[in-house]
Amino acid sequence: MAEPSAAEQRWLEAARDFARRALPAREGPDGPEPPQLDAVLRCLRSAVGGDLPLGYSFISISDLQHQQCMPCCSHLTWSTNEFKEWAHQGQGALPTQSALPRTYLILVGYLTDGRQEVKEKLVDGCLYVKDNTGIIPCELLYFQLEWLDSLLLFPGWSYIPQTDQSATGYVEILVDPVPVNLPKEVPDSIPVTYPVSAKLLLTSRIPCKKRSNLTVAGELARLGPLLCVHQKTFFFLFLKCFTSAVCVPVLVQKPNQLAWHHILQLGCSYTITGLSTSSLKKSGHRVFVTGVSSCLLPYCAEQVREQPLDSALQGESTESSSLETAEPLSDSLELGVEEERPRSTKESKIISYVGTVTKILNVQAGLFLLDNKVCLCLSYQQLLNSARGLRPGACVELIDVHLLQKPLVSFPFIVLGACLSSTVVLKSFSRLSTPYQPPASSGNLYLQLLFRYNLGMPLYLWLVSLLEMFEERFSCFFGRHRPLLRSTHQNTGAAEKFVVPLLQAVVPDREEARDIYNEILAKVHQCPLQKYMTLNPPCQAPSLSTVCHVAEQKSWEGFSPSQLLSPLEAQHMGTQELNRRLTWSYYTVSPGSFQPRLILLGVLRVSSRSNSLQLQDKSSTLPCVIARKDGSPFTHTALLGSLLQVENYQLIVERFLQTDFPSWEHLENLEHVREKKTSVYVQFYFEDVQVLHAAEGQIQKCLRSQNSSSLRKKDDSSLTSELEAPEAKMLKLEDPKPDTHRDENCQGGQSSTRRTSCVSRLFLVTQKEGLMLRNYQLPGEKVGEGRELQRSFQATVLWLGRPQLWSHPRETGNLPELEESGCNGEESVTRQEALLLFMRKSLRWFPFLHLDGLYRFIVPCCSDLEVFDKLCFPPVPAKLLSRSSCPLCLPVQDTWHLQHETWISCLTERQLAAMSVQTGTDQRISSIPEVLSSSFTGSLVSFSGEIMERTLCASPKNEKPSVTVSLQKQKGSLLASGHSVKLSVSVAPGSPVVVDVYIAATYLQHLWGLLPGAKILFQNLERKISRFHNVYCTYIASSCVSIISLPASHLPFPSRPAGEASSPSLVFLSSLQPHLQNLPQSRILCHLSCVLTLSLQWVCSLCSSIFKEGRCTRHNPPCPSRTGVRQASAWVLVEDGTGEALVVCRNQHVAAMLGLSLLEWEALQNSVQSRGRVSIEHGEATGTGCVEEPEDLLACYLRSLCRSPLICRPILLDFSLNRKPSKILQPAPPQLRNFWCGEVEFVSQVGPRLNLLCLNVEEVEQDALSYLNSERIRRTSSHCQVEATA
Repeated sequence: MAEPSAAEQRWLEAARDFARRALPAREGPDGPEPPQLDAVLRCLRSAVGGDLPLGYSFISISDLQHQQCMPCCSHLTWSTNEFKEWAHQGQGALPTQSALPRTYLILVGYLTDGRQEVKEKLVDGCLYVKDNTGIIPCELLYFQLEWLDSLLLFPGWSYIPQTDQSATGYVEILVDPVPVNLPKEVPDSIPVTYPVSAKLLLTSRIPCKKRSNLTVAGELARLGPLLCVHQKTFFFLFLKCFTSAVCVPVLVQKPNQLAWHHILQLGCSYTITGLSTSSLKKSGHRVFVTGVSSCLLPYCAEQVREQPLDSALQGESTESSSLETAEPLSDSLELGVEEERPRSTKESKIISYVGTVTKILNVQAGLFLLDNKVCLCLSYQQLLNSARGLRPGACVELIDVHLLQKPLVSFPFIVLGACLSSTVVLKSFSRLSTPYQPPASSGNLYLQLLFRYNLGMPLYLWLVSLLEMFEERFSCFFGRHRPLLRSTHQNTGAAEKFVVPLLQAVVPDREEARDIYNEILAKVHQCPLQKYMTLNPPCQAPSLSTVCHVAEQKSWEGFSPSQLLSPLEAQHMGTQELNRRLTWSYYTVSPGSFQPRLILLGVLRVSSRSNSLQLQDKSSTLPCVIARKDGSPFTHTALLGSLLQVENYQLIVERFLQTDFPSWEHLENLEHVREKKTSVYVQFYFEDVQVLHAAEGQIQKCLRSQNSSSLRKKDDSSLTSELEAPEAKMLKLEDPKPDTHRDENCQGGQSSTRRTSCVSRLFLVTQKEGLMLRNYQLPGEKVGEGRELQRSFQATVLWLGRPQLWSHPRETGNLPELEESGCNGEESVTRQEALLLFMRKSLRWFPFLHLDGLYRFIVPCCSDLEVFDKLCFPPVPAKLLSRSSCPLCLPVQDTWHLQHETWISCLTERQLAAMSVQTGTDQRISSIPEVLSSSFTGSLVSFSGEIMERTLCASPKNEKPSVTVSLQKQKGSLLASGHSVKLSVSVAPGSPVVVDVYIAATYLQHLWGLLPGAKILFQNLERKISRFHNVYCTYIASSCVSIISLPASHLPFPSRPAGEASSPSLVFLSSLQPHLQNLPQSRILCHLSCVLTLSLQWVCSLCSSIFKEGRCTRHNPPCPSRTGVRQASAWVLVEDGTGEALVVCRNQHVAAMLGLSLLEWEALQNSVQSRGRVSIEHGEATGTGCVEEPEDLLACYLRSLCRSPLICRPILLDFSLNRKPSKILQPAPPQLRNFWCGEVEFVSQVGPRLNLLCLNVEEVEQDALSYLNSERIRRTSSHCQVEATA
């Protein structure tokens, strides 16, 4: 033999080093033998054709796992052209994917089933390649039993690492391995029993006699999947007779025989030795069971001889033993059967199919896409091999799978479902460099819920879509180390909390379990995939961006500007008022408006831009308004960062239009709509929230102390354990005395005590101001002229007690500050006033801080009890700290945590006595009647009430925005700065006492929830009095609002005008005199005495000048308008026997007063159009006050109409106080008036005439008039009797 070259020597030296390190030594008679390098080299030369492959190098299992990070393949015997052709063919199905890169590595190792590696490890039927350095799973397309535990050379293989670099991958064996040692010999002749004869052993009622050496031979007709139940792995196979269709089932359950599953191939013939018969408990099925000594051999007719049945039955008489694993099988899969509906139930077809995996839809759910058109579902089988080999590009053969067409309305593919009677065969491995992501071996929520509720395919696909959506939207918030879809018995995951109540609502309660024996062994096939119904999902949980988009679409569907205005009012509006009334409207979307029902999911955050609450997911954010059903403000700071589920809510779409409608007649022409914008937010009650995932590190006490049971919507126990973790309940209170020998700042330090302790301080909020731009100069900051204003808010508080030192930042004890008792009879609670300044990140506490609330600041990682005093500015001497005129100004730090403790109204008498602050608050909540009272003297007011009406109007001309307001304007504002909103606020629905609140458009950008029907707490509004002596309030820079109660979901739109009661009470005019300021909307039965003035006119829609003969009469400057608006007004005198009143009527109410029909009124107004205007002034006596010429026929008609006795009639008048009369009437003393009744003259004292505004006029029939008169007499008599008694 020639001397090896230097290159060959180096290669051999490396091979020897590999053999010593990786190949195990065999045990010989004289001790351990050297590694089998010579045998490996012989085998290697034989494989490659004689010469050593010097271009290749050996690689150990450990090096392969740790050094190879990308998929690769090695083909020892292939040329470059052969590899290129192989790779090119693999890219045919998926041309966008790259082929596996080639490496030049030699893999040698033992093929094993893993039994000897870890004794505690469950043998699951998987195969592994191992050497001295490690072990790696492998997949083979063809397997021979003699390869097991043999040293093999692998000429062609692929290494596929996992997508998760922390886990190892697996090896795909592309070419049959070459045994290094010679295989064992097969026995010469074996006595066998064929299935026809063996079937008699299973069907005979005579107790069978057990033989340990019973051998059955036949063709493999069906191969069941590997199953693992109660830590036992097994599978079924069926051997068919060569000459008939008779089959016998064989159960393989011994760990050393599970590798047979890789050997068996459908259609091939096999011989199995050492079988015994057994009966399954409960089901009664009889099967053959392998024993410890059983062997699987390929069937060869020359090596077997048939054993007659009589001979097989001879032996020791023993009753058949029942199967050891029969009981656990039934218990472990207690799955409910799908409810069947005869009308819509469809039968699935059983087919066979061969296809290529083109996409992994969801490996955790066992869903794969074949040929870009068919979905393969393997979840009804247990993927014990972790779906190894099922990569894009792999070819699979499916035998006896169920075909389901359109099982889910929203699912785009036909589904092939593999049940326990189906067979899935991997025909070829993928040649593409596609990654491998194994399904979760434990805590797989998809499979847990599938088996727990025995879901059919439609429900399972819906479940998968929900869980995929859930993970896609929220995994980025909680990190990859805490997967949302992982679930254990000790800790229910967020996704499970979400989907379990939904499944419980749609899955019927059935005690019947999924019987795997019937599914595998029964003659008539039964499985969960056999029958199905196309499912319309009962609910959905789309992304927040989709929610906003759909809500916006719904708000514009069928939208017409005419819907926003009453036709009777719109026809009398000018262009400016008409378009302004169309500028801002809202649309409410309820959960029932969506099909299917829509569930909101989101992480609660505070917006950094608007400092309002919002729900957030990966796609977008949705501003939210949260209220409590008991009327208290929302204060749960511990919910920040938590994942919330809301099913009862109101989606509000604020619509903003830019229009140029000339008049109401053009409202149907949408060409005048220049721009449409929307703003979407959601509002809901805290009691309707379910917490799916509580934020880590948040203080949980407030969730427990404030009726946390209201959160427990569907899964009471799981939510309680989530929110009330044991480590968050009670902590030890440390010595509160400060360490005067340490000068320690809370922002830094090294002591271990500081890293675990925290300092807290209790305070009471006495006043809160709104968000605005301020120019505070904090200590240590440079003074500069170009300094920008910072968005901030401030609150005045009272410190209660001294700072407390706690051993842990999650301390949630009681209120020790209010339990302190002075030793010398001094006041028990130390009280100091402070002004808290919130800026930057501390602005997140704005939605949670409310008046009369007791809160606690918690400074984490701090033990300095003087931290609050050190941060105060400006420095104030200690002797002045107690003076109320020098409040401390404390900037709230970004790292501090705010925790709401309770409300001052919830404290006990002892705690209130300790505080001594029952009347110590600076800001008082007034009632609306108090605000409207003429005796009220305050300039800043706070009150609560319900919004009755919301109207957009022009900003008052005398209101000049401050510099701060102008600086608050931000880009993207949806309302013009010249607009204001008028909120008509009442004490309660139907109450006549109403106050108007004006808010400039600048402040409206982030004020959510100002809707009719909502109850609002207004703070720090400026109270003003108009020139007509009307009280109103304006929103200023320091004002703020809080939502106390949300509108009812059934509130109509547009809402009822402010102050309009459902049925106004019937009153007398004389009874209204003492209540002029708060005059309610009322009704009187009165007599129309006369019409004092009447004016009919057409005015220009643009400039309000007289519109005559189709054009505006304004000449300087000329008006281009060609549109006129008709308007009418009248002053009438009415009396009811107790007093008189002047009533102003406008537009359609004028026609009602004159008693004209709709056609008569229309003709009258058209007659006015040619002359522009007609006015009549009529005195109370006949023949006085006419201002029109006698020859004017229209004026004569109107004058005759006003004098007509038909006008003077009894009417039923709904009215309110005219808040803007033509002239301000001064109070007048009562006067004596003469009245005639026939020939008798009466003298009576009459009070001043009231100035009323007509709201509605109704004619009174004779019967109604008699009834109303009797009611008035009865009420007058009872009123007189009460006064006489008094």
